Amino acid sequence: MASKRATALGLGNAERLGAVADDEGVNFALFSAHASRIELCVFDAEGEHRYDLPGRTGDVWHGRLDGGGPGLAYGYRVHGPYEPEAGHRFNPHKLLVDPAARALSGSWRWDDRHCGYTPGDPREDLSFDTRDNGAVAIKSLVSSTPPPERSRHGVNSDVIYELHVRGMTMRHPDVPAPLRGCLEALQSPAVIAHLRALEVGFVEFLPITPAATSRRLKPFGLIDYWGYNPINFAAAEPRYLASGESGVRQTIAALADAGIGVILDLVFNHSGEDDELGPTISFRGIDNASYYRLATDPRRYEDLTGCRNTLDTSHPAVQRLILESLRHWAQMGVKGFRFDLAATLGRDSVGQFHADSGLLAAIRADPALASCQLIAEPWDAAPDGYQLGHFGAPWKEWNGRYRDCVRRFWRGDDGQVGELATRVSGSSDLFGPDAARSINFVTAHDGFSLADLVSYSRKHNDANAEHGYDGTDDNFSDNCGTEGPSADPAIEHMRLSRMKAFLATLMISRGAPMLRAGDELGHSQAGNNNAYAQDNAVSWLDWSSVQDALKEFAVTMSQLRRRYPALRGEGVPARWFTPSGREMSLADWQDGGDHSLVMLREAAAERFAIFFHSGREDQLFIVPQGHWLGVVSSRGVPPAQVRGGETVTVPAGSIIIFQEGA
Repeated sequence: MASKRATALGLGNAERLGAVADDEGVNFALFSAHASRIELCVFDAEGEHRYDLPGRTGDVWHGRLDGGGPGLAYGYRVHGPYEPEAGHRFNPHKLLVDPAARALSGSWRWDDRHCGYTPGDPREDLSFDTRDNGAVAIKSLVSSTPPPERSRHGVNSDVIYELHVRGMTMRHPDVPAPLRGCLEALQSPAVIAHLRALEVGFVEFLPITPAATSRRLKPFGLIDYWGYNPINFAAAEPRYLASGESGVRQTIAALADAGIGVILDLVFNHSGEDDELGPTISFRGIDNASYYRLATDPRRYEDLTGCRNTLDTSHPAVQRLILESLRHWAQMGVKGFRFDLAATLGRDSVGQFHADSGLLAAIRADPALASCQLIAEPWDAAPDGYQLGHFGAPWKEWNGRYRDCVRRFWRGDDGQVGELATRVSGSSDLFGPDAARSINFVTAHDGFSLADLVSYSRKHNDANAEHGYDGTDDNFSDNCGTEGPSADPAIEHMRLSRMKAFLATLMISRGAPMLRAGDELGHSQAGNNNAYAQDNAVSWLDWSSVQDALKEFAVTMSQLRRRYPALRGEGVPARWFTPSGREMSLADWQDGGDHSLVMLREAAAERFAIFFHSGREDQLFIVPQGHWLGVVSSRGVPPAQVRGGETVTVPAGSIIIFQEGA
């Protein structure tokens, strides 16, 4: 580590952003187009030591510290104009996080000293704060440079399991207490056994990169639990690590050994620095005018995300930072990425979306990412923000229309039969013949859990301290007769049946199914459909109160999906029949009052008949030709066997799956 007597850095190079260690020292590189001077601040037992970065290649500043190595704590103080009216917010009194750092010393916490302006000053952000935040700022850490991850065998299936690293295991009785809530807990035999029973092919982590919490939440004792306000792109949140930086790599490897790939949910569309009255943590103090999309008045931020700022992903330097972070995660063994509000990433310098934009094209063409899953959340908050179906191969996309249609069908809404057939068959209206591009889901972290979807007709978000204004009102949910918990056996039976119908529909649909963690357990958030700030029992899965019947059904459906290509939609196109046994006509598809249909699927020697009925009364169906064996029913036990031409009663609001037998 450098001593206090060191006076200068070596020149270094601009080959890679961040801090890169070798056997003899560390190279530091940071982009800033408008800075006048950049100080590297190194910390040891004797305090803070400052060194000017001596090199500049283009707009990348760099320097080399001989003798430094992994574990060295550092940060930056960036000098330049403090002119908010011109878009510049440099303040060297603020120690800044390296956006490319691969490890951090701790978790970010709100403190007024992080602000580049003086909170409470009537001039607001036009004031200039001279308080030093070094004592309360988190530090970047020099990371070791791991060797490329060795090749491991392929994943089990296409089932994606979306989970929060902390919420998954905080209440798991079979995970050692010191590991609960950490990445390392996912290596536990009980967790891996659960994932394998569900035939999970990929676990999709909600953001694990370091994030900020807004000032608004501090008085309520809340934090940004979901992590969608990033301050860095390449490190893991320290509180998710029981064994430090190595825990990330070990967990990814352990899951890979179980045939489970890791997908990271990454946020590149905005940062946790908020609007002009937010803190100066990283990007804002390094080069505000380059990293962010500024409004016509450069003092303000263009907000295409609904998160009070928008990163300028059309800027080459921002693109470079993002690409280098993606390569880093891929080198760690990550098998895919989910891009939050990905429509923003496809916007050019004037805000128009293009699927072949600089960043999206660069991600698609990067050879280091060629084998990775690329998943877009295909919308943002701009007027033309809903870009579902427009990203093109190889991008996969969260299919919000699938979610809404399946919810409305099983709620019993009129006019859903035709669209249900389209969604279950792979949404060809959105993705053409490439159904694999559709990420099908009924629930996700953002919205009701599956249990709440059938238990609440409206959101109950008071715990978020936003007076109920947060979270969507368009849930397409139904409480089955009582708002919230019920002791009525009939209501509980209806809810269980409907949850099973949702799971069955998801698992027999063409495209990749995504299951929200805890849905198979019956986890409830007490009607909170936006639990972004609930780092508590609202969000933590309760493994002691599992609905066994629901869990067993989820396991059964996942196993059936993996075992039978015909059931998951591979093979010849589906044929569709009315309850009366004839093939659907145009008039049948247009019958807005119909709530029932039969899907016939065939692949090689496999043949399945799937009966959908969302009506409120039991329905008689005439069975298609063949000899059929009952496989599963979402309500009760399916008939053991039926023959073509016979009738079968499908209970109200249920799905029955038959397989052709001998």
